Amino acid sequence: MKQDSSKPRHECGVFGVFGHEDAALLTYYGLFALQHRGQESAGIVSCEGPGRRLHVHKAMGLVSQVFDNGSLPGLKGDRAIGHVRYSTAGSSNLANAQPLVADTVRGPLAIAHNGNLVNAAALRSELESTGTIFQTTADSEIILHQLARQAAVGEPLSALRSLQGAFSLVMLTPEALVGVRDPHGFRPLVLGRLAKGWVLASETCALDLIGAQFEREIACGEVVIIDENGPRSLFPFPPERSAFCIFELVYFARPDSVLGGRNVAEMRIEMGRRLARAHPVEADLVVPVPDSGNYAAQGYSEESGVPLGHAFVRNHYIGRTFLQPTQMIRDFDVRVKLNLIADAVRGKRVVVVDDSIVRGTTARARVVNLRESGAREVHLRISCPAHRFPCHYGIDFPDPKELLANRMTHREIVEFLGVDSLAYLPVEDMIGATGWPQKSFCTACFTGDYPMPADGDLRKDALENTRARGGFFNLGEPSLFDNVTP
Repeated sequence: MKQDSSKPRHECGVFGVFGHEDAALLTYYGLFALQHRGQESAGIVSCEGPGRRLHVHKAMGLVSQVFDNGSLPGLKGDRAIGHVRYSTAGSSNLANAQPLVADTVRGPLAIAHNGNLVNAAALRSELESTGTIFQTTADSEIILHQLARQAAVGEPLSALRSLQGAFSLVMLTPEALVGVRDPHGFRPLVLGRLAKGWVLASETCALDLIGAQFEREIACGEVVIIDENGPRSLFPFPPERSAFCIFELVYFARPDSVLGGRNVAEMRIEMGRRLARAHPVEADLVVPVPDSGNYAAQGYSEESGVPLGHAFVRNHYIGRTFLQPTQMIRDFDVRVKLNLIADAVRGKRVVVVDDSIVRGTTARARVVNLRESGAREVHLRISCPAHRFPCHYGIDFPDPKELLANRMTHREIVEFLGVDSLAYLPVEDMIGATGWPQKSFCTACFTGDYPMPADGDLRKDALENTRARGGFFNLGEPSLFDNVTP
């Protein structure tokens, strides 16, 4: 499995089981369901109960590559946590693979983290100044050290209160499984129940796979502790406004997951419908970019009446490549992942529907492919607004210079991509398609409205660059979303 290099990559997926004799095996299957959230490394930590040591196995690669019949039997116990990772904070190497494990004065502790801390540098500097030695470059290790230090003085919750940013955590001690969600609720975390035991997971699709019943989402700012007496909750954080990453619903989350009480696929279909109403175009065929554009394209087709056709064929069996990133290899990479059925588009006016354009290189290559195959017109429709600002909360576009819409005006993007028209879904329609309350989301990557302080230099650079390009800060402004013909 290989992710499109032009797409943003998510930080991680987390999973945990308590009270089931096959905890590690269930965690293994849970990580399979969350593989879309991280494909660089995978790991599981298990334990047999109070007074026992933690068993650890982790490595670089996909879940199917990391675990086998030799490694799983060694992960004994009725409690376990697991992790799949992409590196957005910290380099891609085995030292940064999670869960991270430490021996503390109160016993062993393992942690798996989904998100990104915005005060990581300050916390790391403070810890190092008092003698802490770090083994990794991941900000997750900061959480581990903070917890270990405060546990020594009997105040582990104060360690959590020192964290700023996005963090959905699962932690394991010999006594308990613990789930934590930051006060803004940037990243998802859900609670499920088995006939024997309890489950924590990043998404409900992981509960479905192991036959667990969905109980509820972990609330913003909630700490849930699961032990032999079942779950109990604490709320140690000051209340903050909800700021769930809306790009989870646009792209990251699996379409069969349920978030906020609604199926993700249904929300994406509605985004496509609203996109068709906001930006219709006379065309002969609606073509999704698989797999992430499938549901929005369905909605666009249903609303517009333009037939849906699957002209791009995705190769689902691409392994990781270690070839040098020359332009030739990048061009080949695009074609090996998605091949085009030329006869399906030849002589036709085509609407291509995708979930996002981030760097633009792959979108441009697809347009070239469509033109070479004889498409008469190519109209690109995107089921979210333009990405103009960096993310500091766990998505790997922290540099505004990598964002096409930050570097170019709308007309320049149209010319760069070589399309007949380009239109994005307006922010208000994207939010409306979810059915969630209007103020539930973080939309910073589209609007520059950060729910909490972040790296000031990066944010300033992004804002200044957008202004220099004739910045579009009024998101209802027609010039941002209107079709532009070069």
